[in-house]
Amino acid sequence: MSKELQQIVERAVSQVLDRQLPKLQAELVERVLAELPAESAGSPAHAGAGSSDGLVQAVSSIHAGTTQKEILKALLDAGTAYASRIALFVVKAGAASGWQARGFSEDEAIKDFPLDVSGGPAAHAYQNRAVTPANIAEMDRRFVKQFGGPENEQILVLPLVLKDKVAALLYADGGAENLLDASSLEVLVMSTSAWLEVVSLRKQAAQKEMDSPPPMERPAPPPPSPVQTVNSFSDPFASHAPKHTAKAIPEPEPEPAAEVVEVASSASASAAAAPAADPFAGLSAEDADTHRKAQRFARLLVDEIKLYNQAKVNEGRRNKDLYDRLKEDIDKSRSTFQKRYGSTAAASGDYFQKEVVRSLAEDDMSVMGANFKK
Repeated sequence: MSKELQQIVERAVSQVLDRQLPKLQAELVERVLAELPAESAGSPAHAGAGSSDGLVQAVSSIHAGTTQKEILKALLDAGTAYASRIALFVVKAGAASGWQARGFSEDEAIKDFPLDVSGGPAAHAYQNRAVTPANIAEMDRRFVKQFGGPENEQILVLPLVLKDKVAALLYADGGAENLLDASSLEVLVMSTSAWLEVVSLRKQAAQKEMDSPPPMERPAPPPPSPVQTVNSFSDPFASHAPKHTAKAIPEPEPEPAAEVVEVASSASASAAAAPAADPFAGLSAEDADTHRKAQRFARLLVDEIKLYNQAKVNEGRRNKDLYDRLKEDIDKSRSTFQKRYGSTAAASGDYFQKEVVRSLAEDDMSVMGANFKK
C-alpha cells in the first residue's frame, strides 16, 4: 500500500511542478533584477542594452529553452547584448574545449579550441568557481595569438557551475566597441545554471512517472505516441571530446540523452588518477545517503540566497558584515535545513553552516562579521 501511495504522490508532485514552473520562472527573473546593482543599468558602455527590460527578455529567452543545447545557445545569443565577443568552453576531465562563440571574426574557429586552464584568469575562474575579470595579457597566449583581444584589454571569465562542479567557462570581452557588462553577464550565467537544474528535475520527475507501474493490478495500456522530452534531445557536449587531451583507452560513446549536469560529475570522476576516499565510507548505506542529500540541500539553499542577493553578497564581503546584510535569508534557510535534517544522521555534519562560510564568505570567516553564529 505504501508503494502505491508513493507512486500517486510522485505523479501529483510532477503535475504541480509543471503547473508552477511559469510562475517560478517569472518570480526568479523579478527577484534577480531586484538585486542588481543600480549602476549596471546606467553605464554608458551598455546604455539601452543593459536596461532592466532588456535583461528580463534575456533571462526569459534562456528560460524558454527546454533542452541543454537550446538553453546554452540562448545564453550566448543573450550575452551579445552585454559583450562584444563571447565564447563558451566545455570543461571535461580538467580540460576546456571551445563549443560555440558570438562576435568573433571567425566564430567557427572557437569550436574545439583547447583553452589553457592551468594558469591565468581561466584557471582562477575554474579552480575558485568565481567570476574573474582580467587583462587580455594574462589570457592563454595561443588564444590571444589566434583571436586577438579587445581595444581596452579588459576581459571576463565566468564559470558555469552545475552540481557544485564547473561544467563550462564563458569568456567575454568588449571587442572594438568596449561593450562589457560584467553584472548582467553574471546574472545570465547564474540564471542559466539554475534553469538547467530545473530542466534536470523535470526530466527526473517525468522519468519516475514513466517508470512507475500503474497503482492497480491491471493490464498495461498500449504505449503512447513518442513525445519529445528533455530525454530525447542530444547533449551538445556528448560528442565533443577535447581534441587536445592525451589519448586513453577508448570508452563507450555517451548516450545522446546525457545531461549537461552530468558533465561536472563525469569530469570529477575521470580527472583524478586515483579515486578520492569516500568521506562516508564507514557509514551504513542509508546514513551515507542521508549525509549526501543533506550536503546537496545545503548547497541549494545557499545558492538560492546568493542568486537573489548578489549585490548584498558583494557589499558584505567588502565591508565584512555579510551576516548582518543577509541575516533574514540565512536564518530562514538555516531553519528550513534544520527542519529537514536536524533530527537525522546528517545533523552532526553541520552542512548548512559550512556551506554558508564556503560559498557566501569564500572560506573567510571574518567576512561574515561579529554577529555570525560560529
